[in-house]
Amino acid sequence: MKRYVETISFLLCCFLINNVSSQLLPAQNSTMFKIYDLVTSNGTSSPWFYVEFTESPCSWFGISCSLDNTTVTELKLSQFSLSNVDVLSVSCQLDTLESLDLSNNHFGLIPDEFVRVCGKITGLKTLNFSRNKIVKLPVFRGFIGLKYLDLSHNNISGKFDAQLNGLVGLRSLNLGFNSLSGSIPEEIANSVNLTQIDLGSNDLSGSISERFGELLKLDSLILSVNNLTGEIPKSLLKITTLSRFSANQNNFVGEIPVGMTKHLKSLDLCFNKLQGVIPVELLSSSNLQKVDLSYNRLEGSIPANLSPRLCRLRLGNNLLSGRIPSSFGKLSNLIYLELENNKLSGPIPPELGLCRGLALINLGYNNLNGTLQEQLGKLTYLQVLNLQFNNLSGEIPDQITELSTLQRLNLRQNALTGQIPSSISSLQNLTNLNLQGNQLSGSIPETIGDLNNLIELQLGNNHLSGIIRCVPKSLRIALNLSHNNFEGEIPKVLSRLVLLEVLDLSNNKFSGEIPELLTNLGTLTQLLLSNNQLSGTIPEFDSHVTIDTSGNKGLDLINITTPSHPPASKVSAGVVIAAAIGFLTGALIYFLCFKAMVHIVFRIQCYLRSRQMRHARDGNIIYEK
Repeated sequence: MKRYVETISFLLCCFLINNVSSQLLPAQNSTMFKIYDLVTSNGTSSPWFYVEFTESPCSWFGISCSLDNTTVTELKLSQFSLSNVDVLSVSCQLDTLESLDLSNNHFGLIPDEFVRVCGKITGLKTLNFSRNKIVKLPVFRGFIGLKYLDLSHNNISGKFDAQLNGLVGLRSLNLGFNSLSGSIPEEIANSVNLTQIDLGSNDLSGSISERFGELLKLDSLILSVNNLTGEIPKSLLKITTLSRFSANQNNFVGEIPVGMTKHLKSLDLCFNKLQGVIPVELLSSSNLQKVDLSYNRLEGSIPANLSPRLCRLRLGNNLLSGRIPSSFGKLSNLIYLELENNKLSGPIPPELGLCRGLALINLGYNNLNGTLQEQLGKLTYLQVLNLQFNNLSGEIPDQITELSTLQRLNLRQNALTGQIPSSISSLQNLTNLNLQGNQLSGSIPETIGDLNNLIELQLGNNHLSGIIRCVPKSLRIALNLSHNNFEGEIPKVLSRLVLLEVLDLSNNKFSGEIPELLTNLGTLTQLLLSNNQLSGTIPEFDSHVTIDTSGNKGLDLINITTPSHPPASKVSAGVVIAAAIGFLTGALIYFLCFKAMVHIVFRIQCYLRSRQMRHARDGNIIYEK
């Protein structure tokens, strides 16, 4: 029995010791409840509003504590709708903090008191103020242990000078999506441990200092969407750890430095003013995965030596010439290929059919010729194929209709001949089909009506003819059959297009009357019927529909651009008299009602005044007039 009591006593003692050791230190516990009061003052928007007071703060949402639960190490108050800055200084009383996350709130400033107190917490490594309403970048003093600072997505303006000079231990700096101006300070190179810098989406100007090359641990440098000028500094080539460099949407000039991508995985320099040729080795680095040089002034040919790891290549909207290299066929990881709006010539290399992972091909607005390669039908993951405004000839191969995942097919303004393949119905995911401006002939295949996801169909400027038997009722954006050889009556099957906005049947040989059924197309905004052989009267469409019927000699009214209302001269006298009588009757009723209301108000005022005088008399109070 004695041994049993001793065992129970021992276990109870252990429990008490464990229970005591698992409680926050009194000072920290007191601080946490001060923070609780400040946080919950916002009401039910705080995740702490329903916290049980009996629970240890270490169990509250967003709180992390030490292993023995005696001190708070992480305070995450993200999305608490906080704006009271008092919570900032009180939080800094937790001198054991390692991470403080105050993102997604409504703070308008970071007070000096916060910098003074929190700057003394030597163990603080992470500070996150992103997505608030902060308007000024504070001068950081102390914070000797700070490694990660995020002030992105705020309203910080003014020059970016020496505010961060003391943060020599910083590894990650994010000031993106603010309104910082002036040049990027050279002193940023003093933080030699930096691995990530994001200054994107600001108003920074000037050139990039060569001192950036001193940041030998840098992995990611983002300077996108600013007003930076000058050339890309060659000192960046010294940083062997740099894997991502994004400086798109600036005003950089000059040539791309040779060896720029030796260590990079991602390079984005689009929307600048870069000139010269693409360095021969630029696309060949074994680590390179993403390159975007679109919207510059680059010229010359596309280098044939390509990295096998390339998954995205964007070179559109430059001055590139020559042929598309057949070596693209070796890029088994390629997903996006965009070479549009250049001066590329020659045929589409059939080797592209070997890039089985391709989801998007954009070769539009070039000088490509030859036929539409059958090998493209092997790209089973292709979703977008844009080949518009080239010189492609021949027929549309049936293999193209085997692209079951295809959503957009644009072959506009080429020299394609033959008929639209009846197997087009296999493209069940197709939403946009543009074959406008070719030399296609024959009739529209009846199977096209099976494209249940098609919202836009552009077949204008071809040599199509015959009877239109079926159209996809899913069409929303437009159905364009203009400048073809269609004749006979306007097909009644078009009345099924109840979601359509634009219907263009102009410049054909349609005859007969305009079907009354077309007035039931409630979403229609434009109806183009010009230059046909239509006759009869124009049905009455809703007022929001713009109609063009010019060039139809048989119509009673021609050149209608908007639905007309009956002219004043044709309105019957009876209608005018009835309207006048209605107006006079309404005016008389209004006058009688107004007179009666005035009389009632006057009687009420007299009644209230008499009661007031009686009350004054009874209470011996004299009221002045």
